[in-house]
Amino acid sequence: MAYNRRLYSFMLLDAAIVAVSVWFVFSLRFDFSIPMRYLDLMPYAIFVNVMVHIACFHYYKVHNRIWQYTGIEEMMVILKASLVTLAGVVMIYSLVPLIVPSYRIPLSVYLAGIYVFLGIAGSRMAIRIVGEKAWKNKAAPSYANLLIVGAGKAGIIVAKEIRHSKFAFMHPVAFIDDEPAKQKLKVMDLPILGTRKDIPEMVEKHQIDFIIIAMPSSSKDQITEIITICKTTKAQIKILPSLTNIINGTLTVNMIREVSINDLLGREPIQIDLDLIRGDMKDQVVLITGAGGSIGSEFCRQFAGFKPREMLLLGHGENSIYQIEAELRLMFPQQVVRPIIADIQDISRLENVFYHYRPTLVIHAAAHKHVPLMEENPIEAVKNNIIGTKNMVELSNKYAVSRFVMISTDKAVNPSSVMGATKRVAEMIVQTMDIRSSTVFSTVRFGNVLGSRGSVIPLFQKQIERGGPVTITHLDMVRYFMTIPEAVQLVIQANMLAKGGEIFVLDMGKPVRILDLAKDLIRLSGLEPEKDIRIIATGIRPGEKLYEELLTDEEGLMATKHNRILVGHAMNFSETELQSVLNELLRMTLSYDYATTGLQIKKLLNRLIPSYQKALFEQETVAVGAYEVTVQT
Repeated sequence: MAYNRRLYSFMLLDAAIVAVSVWFVFSLRFDFSIPMRYLDLMPYAIFVNVMVHIACFHYYKVHNRIWQYTGIEEMMVILKASLVTLAGVVMIYSLVPLIVPSYRIPLSVYLAGIYVFLGIAGSRMAIRIVGEKAWKNKAAPSYANLLIVGAGKAGIIVAKEIRHSKFAFMHPVAFIDDEPAKQKLKVMDLPILGTRKDIPEMVEKHQIDFIIIAMPSSSKDQITEIITICKTTKAQIKILPSLTNIINGTLTVNMIREVSINDLLGREPIQIDLDLIRGDMKDQVVLITGAGGSIGSEFCRQFAGFKPREMLLLGHGENSIYQIEAELRLMFPQQVVRPIIADIQDISRLENVFYHYRPTLVIHAAAHKHVPLMEENPIEAVKNNIIGTKNMVELSNKYAVSRFVMISTDKAVNPSSVMGATKRVAEMIVQTMDIRSSTVFSTVRFGNVLGSRGSVIPLFQKQIERGGPVTITHLDMVRYFMTIPEAVQLVIQANMLAKGGEIFVLDMGKPVRILDLAKDLIRLSGLEPEKDIRIIATGIRPGEKLYEELLTDEEGLMATKHNRILVGHAMNFSETELQSVLNELLRMTLSYDYATTGLQIKKLLNRLIPSYQKALFEQETVAVGAYEVTVQT
């Protein structure tokens, strides 16, 4: 009922505008003294104009629009409908003298179409203006001042549409734009107040509460620089996604999201040759170990997009494998998926898998990765990271797998922890097998992966949600960071580049200080470090280092065909010594006691990895007490 009432109201309004316009042009034609014969003709002229206008406007659905949002598009529809209406009226008027020769319509009456367009367009603009004033009067007490960075198309969309979206509590105050030609001009009646370097001053001067970065076509480096500047203010920061993340190419104000840590990495996303990989994958049987983990599950999603012949999801935890299998069956219903519950330490079970499914590509992502936990449980690190990898490598060779890629860590470089040392030994196993196998074996080293299970970001976020404090281990600790999709794409591309025995690493830019990361997360939550959320240093945990390395000096560094992937030379080490240590470690996993084996394992790892210097002869770890620090912001 409300729709019909609204429709009829607009039709009556437009009919009145048409009638007044026809009367007005008749009056102008005769200096407001219309002869009687034309006064008699006027009702017919009004009737014709009204009927033709209503018919054409109905055809173009002019009355079906929400005029509170009137813009150029709505004006163009009215203009198009008005031109068609004018053509129809001219055609009918030209027929009148043929039917009634005594009736001739003055040519000037055709000008009524101009006044009709102006009247109808003006009425719609009036509706918008009245609506905006009502919105302003209603919303004024709860305004939050908004500064828009970017006075281009995206920024204009934000300024125009924000009051009709979930961000209606924001009041656009001004634009910021780096283009010199735009300075001191106005857009959408909002001033352009300066460039990015003026953001702190403008926030302070105009009491800005929110900043929206509306620059979807800008590079990651530019966005990171702007975010860094905005972080120096007290305003909350929001951002429009990049054009590469807008799948359908349509930009809307509802795409505005919170700034995430990913936006602060300051690095363009990895570009991979999708067509080449898709062609290589179509006949592959892909086996992914650790498929239920945060990184392993992302492998599953991205490999499924390349449509391999079959995907084998191998993991020890039934719940995580069940979840990723259900997700893949929903997202990729045509993909053949085999969920496999198995432990990589169980070589008999693994042999059954290889024999039955005959994988052609193995992505080995299963591992124990938590540094402090593995310091307390070194035998489990050996069983999973070393023995498990050894099982996978030997079976991949035995069953003639085409390619094998192991996921490693930067903690394997000059390791200070049991976890890092066991991963370095796993790298040696892979490199050794590559020498005598037809299978192409390679390794990819990651830094810290944002959002992975046990990573520092979710921990900090939970601490912030609880009101703090945020705990860091050391004020000067730094780490390399990458996103899960970046890590997975690196593996996919490295798999195509591998010729055998390489250790690939990603150019991850500059390392990030953990203290700065904590501050950023606090600010991105709309809070201030130390004022709203305290930061406490608790001391370096067993096995941790202040900084991580990607390659040893001996491995060196070489470029590849991909500008973001680097490769290190294989290190020389004694295969005889490796085999001897492996045999001893295997013996320990079969018969051991927790009281004495940990130290023995560390000694064996040090024998194989001279750079592993970690208090090997101390039976107990010296506890580092927690202490508070005042963080200067």
